Amino acid sequence: MSSEKNIKVVLELKDLRKSFGDNHVLNGFNLKLYEGENLVVMGKSGAGKSVMIKCLVGLMQPDSGSITINDYDITAMKHDKLDLLRTEIGFLFQGSALYDSMTVRENLEFPLRRHKEKINNFQGTEILVREALENVGLENSIDLMPSELSGGMQRRVALARALILKPKIIMYDEPTTGLDPITAKEIIQLMRTIQIKYHTSSLIITHDVDCARVISNRIILLIDGISYVEGTFEELSNSKDQKVQAFFKN
Repeated sequence: MSSEKNIKVVLELKDLRKSFGDNHVLNGFNLKLYEGENLVVMGKSGAGKSVMIKCLVGLMQPDSGSITINDYDITAMKHDKLDLLRTEIGFLFQGSALYDSMTVRENLEFPLRRHKEKINNFQGTEILVREALENVGLENSIDLMPSELSGGMQRRVALARALILKPKIIMYDEPTTGLDPITAKEIIQLMRTIQIKYHTSSLIITHDVDCARVISNRIILLIDGISYVEGTFEELSNSKDQKVQAFFKN
């Protein structure tokens, strides 16, 4: 992004390290997410993307390094404060991760029940649920079960759930995995629309080169446990580095 020094850093990973025995997954990984940008992280399977995400959302503790979100170091944060901070972060899980036994409405109400301070009453809940579904074009699916939805519709509902608390940061874990090319393009366009409407900062983990091309302001390649290189899609796709070329060649 241009003039990065003048743009607020909303999320930063500094010298993040995580090993499992002799398997050194993260070897000093660094990342900065700037306010209002779409940052894509790409890496091969097993490169450490999932471990990085789990550290970010507090499901796993790094061996060392810091994770700062809106100036708070979450690696040193107590559970109750971390839970409150999570209301500022939306997360779209790989595979959508909807609750099969709940209707669409109930899936969207779930995070609202956990964070009651965000709403005042039932009417407030209903407004937020319907607004979130309207954002993803599924107003008429409110009382359906996940099993009654296509894969693309399930992904939209999951995105609506990620948006319902109006987070400032959204993390996407492989948002187009398992979708056909047409539906994947629809999800990518929806992600762009949401960023523009809500001015979100987005961290996108993906293998999808087309997704990275369309959605990214910057791309970081996670190779050998480090931020191997970063730049725009054009810069990286034109790189002469063989490790970088491997991600972008046809």
